[in-house]
Amino acid sequence: MPAPRDRDHAPPGDARRAEAAPVKDPDAAPEVDDAVPDAAAARPAAPDDGGAHFGEQGGRLSYASYLRLPDLLAQQVTVAEPVAHDERLFITVHQVYELWFAQCLHELGAARDAMLAGDAATSRRLLVRVHVVERVLLGTVEVLETMTPQDFLAFRNALAPASGFQSVQYRELEFLSGARDPTYLTRMAQASPAERAALQRRLDEPSLWEAFLALLSARGLPVEADDDRRASLLAVARERADLWDLAEALLEHDALSARWRSRHVDMVERQIGTRSGTGGSSGAPYLRSRLALRYFPELWDLRSEL
Repeated sequence: MPAPRDRDHAPPGDARRAEAAPVKDPDAAPEVDDAVPDAAAARPAAPDDGGAHFGEQGGRLSYASYLRLPDLLAQQVTVAEPVAHDERLFITVHQVYELWFAQCLHELGAARDAMLAGDAATSRRLLVRVHVVERVLLGTVEVLETMTPQDFLAFRNALAPASGFQSVQYRELEFLSGARDPTYLTRMAQASPAERAALQRRLDEPSLWEAFLALLSARGLPVEADDDRRASLLAVARERADLWDLAEALLEHDALSARWRSRHVDMVERQIGTRSGTGGSSGAPYLRSRLALRYFPELWDLRSEL
């Protein structure tokens, strides 16, 4: 606060105020002005966010607790005796596969539902996300390829009768995409009742292809007979840009899935040659027999007529 002015030089009317003003002790602690709220009190009240706290203090969640990291990181349990160094890598890669399969099922189911609701744009956006995940899956094969045949054989026998053939989520992806073979319900003998129910549900619900045809029908394009579908798909290619973009997104999902199957069988042949699979399949010959699988054959055939 500025020092009081000399009364002899104070303007009229200031003299009385100068006389009344107390003299400040320069060593005294500053007084708190009750008329001015402190900085914390002056801040606007935070909006009601349901009790969330940003920052370290007062938080109810941590990074580890939100992601359940103690549980997640305790799942890489090896079984081989003696311990094989690469078994942990093998487990981690396949657990990552299953996490991404679950995410793909989530996204593809939503893409299917968007088509059934007539929303081509949302369906395409979700399919593009799946494409990115599928490219990550392709890259994950490269991680497994850093393991030599000798590394794998050090623990392979301990895996029997477990096998990638038994992946229920992978079979769900095929069913949802349109490759539906109900014999897998009996061929996958190890599946639990809940897993069998999940597979049956995928067989019973609309596939991506059925949802796409439903969208075409809702846009006035006939899809019942083969010739009608062919004519409608040609119309999509020539006149319906948003539907064509969606069809291309479906085809990319098909192509990336095929690419992953091809990379996978090459990796298996590099690791074990023509040995039978640990689950009892013929191994690489079985996997190679699946390479010609198409989810959307009519979209592939359409290329010959454009």
